[in-house]
Amino acid sequence: MPAQSQLASESLDALVRILDDVRLRGARSRSELVALSGLGRNVVSERVAQLLERGLLAEGAFRPSTGGRPPRGLAFNEDAGHVLVADLGATSIDVAATSLSGRLIRHRAERAQIDAGPDRVLAQVDALFDDLLRTGADLPGRLWGIGIGVPGPVEFRTGRPVSPPIMPGWDGYPVREHFAARHDVPVWVDNDVNVMALGEARAGVAAGHANVVVIKIGTGIGAGIISDGRLHRGAQGSAGDVGHIQVSDDPAVVCRCGNRGCLEALAGGAAIARAGEAAATDGTSVRLAALRATGRAISAEDVAREAAHGDPVAVDILQSAGHHVGAMLASIVNFFNPSLIVIGGGVSGSGDLLLAAIRQTVYGRSLPLATRDLVIQRSSLADRAGVIGASAMVVDQLFSREVLARWFDRGTPAGLREAVEPAA
Repeated sequence: MPAQSQLASESLDALVRILDDVRLRGARSRSELVALSGLGRNVVSERVAQLLERGLLAEGAFRPSTGGRPPRGLAFNEDAGHVLVADLGATSIDVAATSLSGRLIRHRAERAQIDAGPDRVLAQVDALFDDLLRTGADLPGRLWGIGIGVPGPVEFRTGRPVSPPIMPGWDGYPVREHFAARHDVPVWVDNDVNVMALGEARAGVAAGHANVVVIKIGTGIGAGIISDGRLHRGAQGSAGDVGHIQVSDDPAVVCRCGNRGCLEALAGGAAIARAGEAAATDGTSVRLAALRATGRAISAEDVAREAAHGDPVAVDILQSAGHHVGAMLASIVNFFNPSLIVIGGGVSGSGDLLLAAIRQTVYGRSLPLATRDLVIQRSSLADRAGVIGASAMVVDQLFSREVLARWFDRGTPAGLREAVEPAA
C-alpha cells in the first residue's frame, strides 16, 4: 500500500473540493472558488497554491475586475498527463488516449468477439494500446491511469467480472492486474453501460441532468444510472443490470444467464437476430428469406434494414422489442423518476421504429407526473460515449479523496499501480 499524504484531513478535503470546482464546475477565479466551496479566502489561496505547484491547475489571463485588482483566472491543467481507455463490447473494441479532461487525442476501433476469452481479447487491447503509445508523440505528460469497460457485471472494488452471461471464461478474471502489471499505473474496470452513462453525463446529452437512465441495447441490454449527479453502482457494482429483469412467463424464453423470460432474451440484439432467422427460415418474411437463401445468417442489422424497407415481419420484430424495453423502462420511470432516458448501443441505431415503440410504451404505462417533463432520446456520442466515460471514471477516481492522498505528495500517479488498491 502506498504511503498516505502528509496533508491534514481538512486540507485534503479542501484540495479535492477546489479541484472539482475548477475541473467540473467551471470556477475560474479564487473569489468564485470561495463562493462555490464555502471555504475561507486564506484556505482557498493556500490550496490553490499547492495545486499550482503540482501542476494540476494553471494560471490564466486576468479576468474583468468587479472593483479593485483584476482577478487572475484559473484552469484545470488537462495536459498534466494522459489516460488510456478501452470500451469492450460483445463484438467490438474501442480504445483511446485522452487528456485528463476526457478530450480524445487518439482513437482506434476494431472488431472483436468477447466470447473468445480474456487472453485473446486483452492481447488485442494490449496491441491497440501499444499502437496508441507508439504513435502518440502528441500525448501530454506521462500515462496516469487506465480505464476499461466490459459488457458484464463487475465488482468495482476489485475490478473483476462476476459471472458475466455473454463473457465465457471471464468470471473472476484479474483485468485490473493485467493492465497494472503491464503499464505500472492505477487501473479501474467497470460495466460498459456505466462508463457509457458517465460519458453521456460528462460530454453528451445528459450533461446538466441530475437524474438519468442510460440504456444500451446491443447484443445484451443494460442500464447506467445517474442519481443526483453521481453514477449509482449499488452495493457491489451490479446496479442497472436490467437485461435480466423477467418480462415473460413463457418457459421457452431461455436467457444466456440461465433464467427464463429475461428482457435480453426477448429484445436484445441476439434475440432480434433469432426472430429474424426464424422468419427467414419459415418464409413469413420474404425479404429475410431471400437474404437467408444466400447462405448468410440473419443479424439484428438485417432485421432493422428490412424493417426500414417496409417488411412487415421485420417491423413487427423491432416494435415488439421496443415494447418490451419500454415496459421495463416504464417501471424504472415510476420507481426512479428520471428527467432523461438516453438510448444507445448498436441496436438503438436501427431507425425510428424501435425508438418510437419505446417512447409509446414508456409514456403510455408510466405515471403522468413521472413523465411530465421526461425526455427520451438517442445518445449524442454514439460509439465515443464509452471511451469518454472510461476516461472520466479514471480521472474522477484519481482525484477522489482516498486515491489523491496516495499520490499527491509525489505529484503524479504514474508508476504507482497500487494507488487503486481498496482500503483494508
